[in-house]
Amino acid sequence: MTRRADPEIAPQSGGSAGLLTIDLDALAANWRLLRDRMGGPQAGGACAAVVKADGYGLGALPVARRLAAEGCTTFFVASVEEGVALRQSLPEPEIFVLNGLLPDTAALFARHRLAPCLNDPEQVKSWLAHCARSSPSPAALHVDTGMTRLGLDPDDLDELDLDAANALPGLILMSQLACADEPGHPLNRQQLADFAKLRPRVAAARASLANSYGLYLGSDYRFDLGRPGYAIYGGNPTPAAGANPMRPVVRLRAPVLQLREIRNSRTVGYGATARTEPPAWIATLAIGYADGYLRSLSSRGGVIVDGCPCPVTGRVSMDLLTVDVTDAMRAGSEIRPGTFVDLINDEHTIDDVADRAGTIGYEILTGLGSRYRRRYLGEAEAARPAQGRA
Repeated sequence: MTRRADPEIAPQSGGSAGLLTIDLDALAANWRLLRDRMGGPQAGGACAAVVKADGYGLGALPVARRLAAEGCTTFFVASVEEGVALRQSLPEPEIFVLNGLLPDTAALFARHRLAPCLNDPEQVKSWLAHCARSSPSPAALHVDTGMTRLGLDPDDLDELDLDAANALPGLILMSQLACADEPGHPLNRQQLADFAKLRPRVAAARASLANSYGLYLGSDYRFDLGRPGYAIYGGNPTPAAGANPMRPVVRLRAPVLQLREIRNSRTVGYGATARTEPPAWIATLAIGYADGYLRSLSSRGGVIVDGCPCPVTGRVSMDLLTVDVTDAMRAGSEIRPGTFVDLINDEHTIDDVADRAGTIGYEILTGLGSRYRRRYLGEAEAARPAQGRA
């Protein structure tokens, strides 16, 4: 769908900040699609949501509240601090902390009803000892099957009290796929085989292997609990297939600060790395790398003006971005100071921006700066009960 340039003028909001719109209706639809891959509406508890890094930069609290209203009952965060903040807003769901149990933090986990992902033998022993002193509490056993990052070595299971672990309520056995975004990579099948061998040793646990990409590798990767993150936020979990089954969640716009007609050949930006020739128009936007628009997009990125792609010209500055809007002006676009143009939308997605920046969409999402005004669409839906909303 072609978008016309938004006539909203930035000073009407009291400043020149960019506008980040998060479509929680689209986000909820994405989670439901992933939930359905785990067995449909009746299996809502089989699809978790990863909301670490402040909900991948979009706001963990509004994101989690909306997903909880949709029926999501299990959330994953990175740190105990993220877990404590989320618990204050969501009293009922399970909250698992991926970074694990640091020394002397078991009481903190218990106080806020957080479940640690236990990543080494000492963490397992510490949590089991805590549960023996107080009461059994949920946890996840994170076993490394090929990432070589956090996680128990499979041989570590031999020295653990697996009977005591199996007695924990809400226990999860999990591992992290390393190459799920490459469906043909041989490590995927190897990790699947190794994880399947481990599963009988922790028979009481829910098994969880599939992340966003893993949910699309095949039904044998899904086990009992999916752990999608990126796909919920609109990222493409099937890059090898091309088409993205997820709905776009993010729209990022920035206002024009100045429009300059170029009448003489001249360079643009720091380092004079770009040159523009007349007749041309250069628009300067109120956005830069301090806002998460990466410097690697210098003379590589682009914006959308009235459906017309316009290239970034010159280096991305800390607070400013210069764009060649000549084609849009020739097509009749009305561009003036305060006019908003699109940097991310359903025509130019987070994955498109990442490709141009030479990175991944995760970095684009989580790097979105704090200076934007944020608008949430569908936030009121989080107040509605989940029952009956399939």
